[in-house]
Amino acid sequence: MAVGNINELPENILLELFTHVPARQLLLRCRLVCSLWRDLIDLVTLWKRKCLREGFITEDWDQPVADWKVFYFLRSLRRNLLHNPCAEEGFEFWSLDVNGGDEWKVEDLSKDQRKEFPNDQVKKYFVTSYYTCLKSQVVDLKAEGYWEELMDTTRPDIEVKDWFAARPDCGSKYQLCVQLLSSAHAPLGTFQPDPAMIQQKSDAKWREVSHTFSNYPPGVRYIWFQHGGVDTHYWAGWYGPRVTNSSITIGPSLP
Repeated sequence: MAVGNINELPENILLELFTHVPARQLLLRCRLVCSLWRDLIDLVTLWKRKCLREGFITEDWDQPVADWKVFYFLRSLRRNLLHNPCAEEGFEFWSLDVNGGDEWKVEDLSKDQRKEFPNDQVKKYFVTSYYTCLKSQVVDLKAEGYWEELMDTTRPDIEVKDWFAARPDCGSKYQLCVQLLSSAHAPLGTFQPDPAMIQQKSDAKWREVSHTFSNYPPGVRYIWFQHGGVDTHYWAGWYGPRVTNSSITIGPSLP
């Protein structure tokens, strides 16, 4: 039987069609067409199907989800919000806040270091000198796709990670500070662990530091990330802590 109006299609067929429409178009355009489309687009079933189609969940997913629409958007936006975390582009995107000693430098991971590092895609790192070296990035959440209502209503978890290592022949101090900032750049949350003091003749292994911001106040619009350090023997050259593979991610991870 011929169908003269798309709304004459069975609802399950319309739902299947909607799973192929970009999510923002569903909300900004399709949802405004008529009450039938609005009601279908608001169904949990649609957003769960879209999550399954995009690989955000598996068929046997059994974890509770408070809002499948929000879950879909958070998963689709999820990525590392820090640019150039592994020094592949030199110091592009980084602000060199303090550039002491012989200044920041980029070096290649040796073959032995690559075997030890848990991510085989990481090829380079940033290294500090004999006076303090600090560098930072500011993440603009709206520019990255996280609109104000999403951040203020949902307040999704914000996970921060960094990797650092000392040289085996020189002691060093590593430090990290991450702040959640308002539109006026006032701090709404801070993670600043005690500096890591690494003794001379250490194992020089790469170490991960991580933190998850949860239940923070509404109004977060930016994230400021700063790390670095200094060698504690004041040797000319680049004997301070090495850093790489830094990340800031928001929302649920893949199954």
